[in-house]
Amino acid sequence: MVGRAALLAAALAGGIALPGAAAATCRLALLLALDISSSVDAAEDALQRGGLARALVAPEVQRAMFSVPGDTVALAVYEWSGRYQQDMVLDWVLIDSPETLRAAAAEVAASARSYAEFPTALGYALGHAATLFDRAPPCLFRTLDVSGDGLNNDGFAPALAYKHFPLDEITVNGLAIGGAGEDDVAAYYRAELIRGPGAFVEEAADFDDFERAMRRKLVRELRAAAIGALDGPAPRGG
Repeated sequence: MVGRAALLAAALAGGIALPGAAAATCRLALLLALDISSSVDAAEDALQRGGLARALVAPEVQRAMFSVPGDTVALAVYEWSGRYQQDMVLDWVLIDSPETLRAAAAEVAASARSYAEFPTALGYALGHAATLFDRAPPCLFRTLDVSGDGLNNDGFAPALAYKHFPLDEITVNGLAIGGAGEDDVAAYYRAELIRGPGAFVEEAADFDDFERAMRRKLVRELRAAAIGALDGPAPRGG
């Protein structure tokens, strides 16, 4: 039997009409996590939100977002800090047009942080992501994109989150903000956070560099999913 991915590839290459093709397919559920722990001051938080909003509508990101005709990306954003401080910035929305993307970016830009005085509970942030993916639209792939400027210092570590929450089929990437030296955030993210095939860490020198790093990261994530949508998920052993 010809698989769905092979049919999709043939349809895109030759204009074949697929059953139900009028309904767009979601190729990627992309969940973005923003650090609002006490190490992030008000100016840095503004750079983070504004940087993400501008990155989402950057020309190269839009090209990657809409690179597979007929397919969509589901997008959501949440903020995280302490054990119980996780809140939605942007709830799940299917990005099916540039207008929808601009509206999502505007919602991020207009958002305000919910907390400013809590530590960095990265394991809890991962656990919360698992609950958000439970109510995400059905998509071929799922990616969690975690931004942060510090190491886990409250609650359980990422390893326990991966052990106890259903995150096995989710790719987790990291955006490490500053923290070189004794607290090497990028090295910590590579060792403790990222997970899944092709997972990677993008680095921002500081919050002023956040927008550039986020643009680069989004393009890489969206292009990988665009290629994967044609190839299809790797078959499970059996």
